[in-house]
Amino acid sequence: MNFKEESEQKIKAIEAVLRRYLPQEEGYRRRVAEAMNYAILAGGKRLRPMIMAESAALFTETAGIYGEQKIPESERKPALIDRAMPLFMAALEMIHNYSLVHDDLPAMDNDEYRRGRKTTHVVYGEGMAVLAGDALLNYAFETASRAFDSAETIEEFRKVADSMKILSYRAGIDGMIGGQCADLEAEKPDTEVTEDMLMYIHEHKTAALIQAAMAIGGTLAGGSKEEVAALEKCAYKIGIAFQIQDDILDVTSSLEVLGKQVGSDEKNHKLTYVAVHGLEESKRQVERLSEEAVKTLASFPRRNLFLEELVRQLIYREK
Repeated sequence: MNFKEESEQKIKAIEAVLRRYLPQEEGYRRRVAEAMNYAILAGGKRLRPMIMAESAALFTETAGIYGEQKIPESERKPALIDRAMPLFMAALEMIHNYSLVHDDLPAMDNDEYRRGRKTTHVVYGEGMAVLAGDALLNYAFETASRAFDSAETIEEFRKVADSMKILSYRAGIDGMIGGQCADLEAEKPDTEVTEDMLMYIHEHKTAALIQAAMAIGGTLAGGSKEEVAALEKCAYKIGIAFQIQDDILDVTSSLEVLGKQVGSDEKNHKLTYVAVHGLEESKRQVERLSEEAVKTLASFPRRNLFLEELVRQLIYREK
């Protein structure tokens, strides 16, 4: 099986995981549930939950996460990652999508297209989009907290607790929200945006959730503190490379290929890595960071060639 086929299979499996945990569209809160589901089922690469599962595979067998276990369920004792990780995978994707719903709002990036479809606020209105984003964030932690019920030992309980700490920290003011705050401040006419501020934005707004994915995957799968720390450093490089590539695509791609409006960074007067360093240097940095990340992944005793190739794809992705 080639990388594309394997990736498509894994995306389908992740989609199935997500659908298990989405809210029912019923009752007086039906409209907000519809908006939540519209946002999260709009497609996408499902990169973060996939990275979480593949990071766990550096330490242990993970077939059960994707529903691929060869031993019948009645004859096996599911590992903690089989019981808990799908909940964290869904929660992380909910957090990622809530951030996109809010990013697209007129008060922020004011985008009308996301993944080739009208954005949530265009379809459901700005007020409902705000509520849908809020609801996805809250529902993410409601979902992840159910992993405590799957813990059968004190050690497993601690792994779940550590994973909850990682998720909340990387999504909060010292993680993604901190990056979004700096991003908004950088748009003010009187703000002098330095390269240090730009890298802070990239690290926190983009890399933080990838760090959460790798760290939670390693934690639930039994990685040591040193190994999880190495994964977080690796994820930092992946996140920075991913965001620089995003800046590149905003300059070089099209609505038809990217699935959203291009040129929005220039329209919103955003300072980007491309604006500071130029297109060619930006491309070189994406390749350098990605290859450094792959070298880190290859240093683990249990290699995951799929994860290494997944990181390399960040260099060449077109959308």
